[in-house]
Amino acid sequence: MTTAGVASEDAERAAARAFDLRELPADYYADPFPYYHRLRRWDPVHRDPDGSYFLTRYDDVVAVYQDHHTWSSDKRVEFRPKFGASPLYEHHTTSVVFRDPPDHTRIRKLFAPAFTPKALAALEPRVVRFVDGLLDRAAARGGMDVVEDFAAALPVQLIGDMLGVPTDERGPLRGWSLAILGALEPLPGAERLAAGSRAVEEFKDYLRRLIADRRRRPGTEPGEILSALIAAEDAGDRLTELELLHQCIFLLNAGHETTTNLIGNAVVSLLEHPAELARLSAAPALIASAVEEFLRYQSPNQLGNRCAARDAVVGGVPMPAGTLVTLGIGAANRDPARFPEPDRLDLGRAPNKHLAFITGIHACAGMWLARMEGRVALGRLVARFPNLRAAGPPVRARRARFRVLSAFAVSVG
Repeated sequence: MTTAGVASEDAERAAARAFDLRELPADYYADPFPYYHRLRRWDPVHRDPDGSYFLTRYDDVVAVYQDHHTWSSDKRVEFRPKFGASPLYEHHTTSVVFRDPPDHTRIRKLFAPAFTPKALAALEPRVVRFVDGLLDRAAARGGMDVVEDFAAALPVQLIGDMLGVPTDERGPLRGWSLAILGALEPLPGAERLAAGSRAVEEFKDYLRRLIADRRRRPGTEPGEILSALIAAEDAGDRLTELELLHQCIFLLNAGHETTTNLIGNAVVSLLEHPAELARLSAAPALIASAVEEFLRYQSPNQLGNRCAARDAVVGGVPMPAGTLVTLGIGAANRDPARFPEPDRLDLGRAPNKHLAFITGIHACAGMWLARMEGRVALGRLVARFPNLRAAGPPVRARRARFRVLSAFAVSVG
């Protein structure tokens, strides 16, 4: 190797070791993947300045997710310094996603009926009708904003139906979700924390009124889950009132964020890879495989977290009980040891055992719903608008935990 090559490698190694999730450079938000590759090569079990670790290899991430006895999802200790005694702390330590068994098991079972194959089959015609309506409006205008008019509109509508929220009362839902999840950033700042806590309180107040009405008039619409959750709370030993409120908030957050990011990022990826767009247009049956590749290529959820409940070793590095780890989902999904040519979008990629919905007992309960929404939305978009093209650059949010597209104007003519 030349002297210049050695110097370049030394610089890469130094940059990897200096990486700090709480001091991210501006270009990270637009494209974090070069940072992931550098870390994976030079410092795959990276120790952040605060003493936590950041994992970027697929095998290490899987090992942590699949060992829930060693690696806890309970965030009560971790989130206390970050959130204090705030509504955000109450939400993120009550939500099923941040609970360990047996509470996680008990609460998760209550959601199961809404996500069975039979339930999803009943929902799909409704999703088709709604997507076609959104595409009709885009055709009439000659274009749309991919996020506001399409990617976010669909899951908010569907989660609104599942919670039994009247159509004319759904306006605040997406704003509440964005504010609550925005506070999960590695370093959210006082403004985001205040907005997140305010959103939790406003959503709880709304849900209390909605639940009182649903108790008087139980829902009968297919796919409506709120009435079932209320019945579980009324049973006394299955769901407390506080758990009921926060599982409803979680349902909105999880159902909205993942699907919005999946659809929005997929449209960007297709327009940045016209050969793959043409491939999907010519072979619509490829849509199921395409959705899996979109989930891998730009994972809606980029980062996860766990805490060591006992002494552990990850990637050869000893970690005592209490160690916090950040799991690089987006990094694992670009690991060349698992995915050949990981930076290439390949809509027919197989196998494609990505971690977009993680793995283990906390694997996303709504993964099949998100996949169905993605197949319907993206399949019908590509079929309807063969001349789809960008009408402006995609706008990215300054979010590290989620791969968020804020706005993207497209022309459909």
